[in-house]
Amino acid sequence: MLKEGQVRIPSGCAIAAIIDRKGGLINGSEIIKSIALMHDRSNGLGGGFAAYGIYPEHKDDYAFHIFYENKQAHQKCEEFLFKHFNIDAAERIPTKKVSSIENGPDIWRYFGRVNRVRMKNSRLDEGEYVVQCVTKINAAFDGAYIFSSGKNMGCFKAVGYPEDVGEFYMLDRYNAYL
Repeated sequence: MLKEGQVRIPSGCAIAAIIDRKGGLINGSEIIKSIALMHDRSNGLGGGFAAYGIYPEHKDDYAFHIFYENKQAHQKCEEFLFKHFNIDAAERIPTKKVSSIENGPDIWRYFGRVNRVRMKNSRLDEGEYVVQCVTKINAAFDGAYIFSSGKNMGCFKAVGYPEDVGEFYMLDRYNAYL
């Protein structure tokens, strides 16, 4: 009987976590080293990271990470975001070429706060307002997908082995407490 590591398991999955319980910051290179130890446990079909404390300069803003498949989706999604949130910054998420990760969508991030007037008119609390807006974009804007939304946190995902995903997003340039 073949054992794990001797055969590729299509449903294979690896997971790792690091937390500084005192809130100290840990460089992203540490989680990449940790997950790389489980390379044989992964299947290369996808990997991702979530980091908290990653955007201290925007700690009170929502950080939206968005995949765009085309310019029309990008334009429509931005119009919606700028209408429903007070966006302070919009930028491509920096990535680098990694041989094992093929070209994918255009990846952007936005930092902003809810539009208080629109939220009040919606009769929703802040959390539900954000969830409703994210759900609307993901359901109604073909070619745009918000894959991360929260305060002082970010998710990074792609098709590939987790350590390659970490290298693709240059996680060594980020620090987080979790």
